[in-house]
Amino acid sequence: MNQTSKSKLNSRERLLAAINRKEVDHLPLYAWVFGFSPPGHLRWKKNGREVEHWYTMRLEHIHTLPEPWDISDDFKRVKTWLNLGLDDVLDVSFPWSINPEVKIRDWREENLLCRIYQTPEGEILQKVKKTEEEIPPGWVIQPDKLKTFEDFNLPRTVKFPVSIKEDLPKLKFLLCEPTKQQIGNYQERISLIKKFSSKNGVLVAGWSAFGMDGVIWLIGIEKAIITAMTEQDFFQELVEMVYNFDLMRTERMLEVGGIDIIVQRGWYSSTDFWSPKLFRQYVLPNLKKLVKLVHQKGLKFAYVMTTGVMNFIEDLCAAGVDLLYFVDPGQDRVDLNLLQEKLRGRMAVAGGVNTSITLTKGNPAEIKEAVFNFVDTLGKRGVILSPVDALFPDTPWQSVEAMINAWKEVR
Repeated sequence: MNQTSKSKLNSRERLLAAINRKEVDHLPLYAWVFGFSPPGHLRWKKNGREVEHWYTMRLEHIHTLPEPWDISDDFKRVKTWLNLGLDDVLDVSFPWSINPEVKIRDWREENLLCRIYQTPEGEILQKVKKTEEEIPPGWVIQPDKLKTFEDFNLPRTVKFPVSIKEDLPKLKFLLCEPTKQQIGNYQERISLIKKFSSKNGVLVAGWSAFGMDGVIWLIGIEKAIITAMTEQDFFQELVEMVYNFDLMRTERMLEVGGIDIIVQRGWYSSTDFWSPKLFRQYVLPNLKKLVKLVHQKGLKFAYVMTTGVMNFIEDLCAAGVDLLYFVDPGQDRVDLNLLQEKLRGRMAVAGGVNTSITLTKGNPAEIKEAVFNFVDTLGKRGVILSPVDALFPDTPWQSVEAMINAWKEVR
């Protein structure tokens, strides 16, 4: 079938076809945003001010944004990308609550933010350095009060919520079902998203699973790795608590509906932290169960891993993962020919252009080479061209434009 005879797909149809590894009318280009600063002609005004940076609602529970962003901004961003011919996705994250019996006390000790959760089973203490560094415009910021899950915490934490096995009975009080008000707010948002998605043909992705990222946020990187090897019962129990937390939010998200694909974070599940043996012991079993649940509901499942992906291709395919974010030939040095050989059409992939190296530091010729190499090697079936792993505040528009132009040539 030649290009002219292919029927025109909307963005949702195109991305789903790619995820299903079917033929598409043209190769999708999808660019996540994480504080990206678009040129003036792509901006809009809100409450009398120009919206200078783009975000996505997937960030709301684990990052503190430097400026307001809501679902109406998501809609404007999507329309802007679609008008440029790109694809975009509406991301939703599912809320949770803390048991109402828990009493929280916040205070500050010089440069430390401190919090005690007084649970019916005892205290959980959390301490994080308040670093006060100057944050460039657009980047996420450190909140003034602690959160249980906040990606800013990880390199600054002095005392993680979980230290010993005796902390686990207390932890369950921090990982509870959302309140009626939270559910109501989520349902209201999904109702708006359904209408927008139906009218504009936009894919909706549900971020409901923290996986090993959640474990590391709770216990820390070094402690997690050591505990996984020396106190396996303790670590397995923590892994199961986070899995049950993920399962609860995934099930509730599926009950409410309105989404096309479930996404599990895996930034902290790569070989930067875990050997393949430990991955198969602690991550893979629960991943398989979650994928099976999502498939039973007729939805697709995506997994995020940006480094060391070649070590886990077989595992992710065996788990039934439909889409892997992200393949990075730049920073992760993925051999695309070997990747193609390993995939054998079993899983769709997104990626191809590294943001920090190729888009931020490269020239148009290098960007074009990255785009062409990715597409020429992997083809256009089961492939989504995407910057790895987002467009950031320091990503130049000229580089994004060069990526778009190269994509138009090869799509």
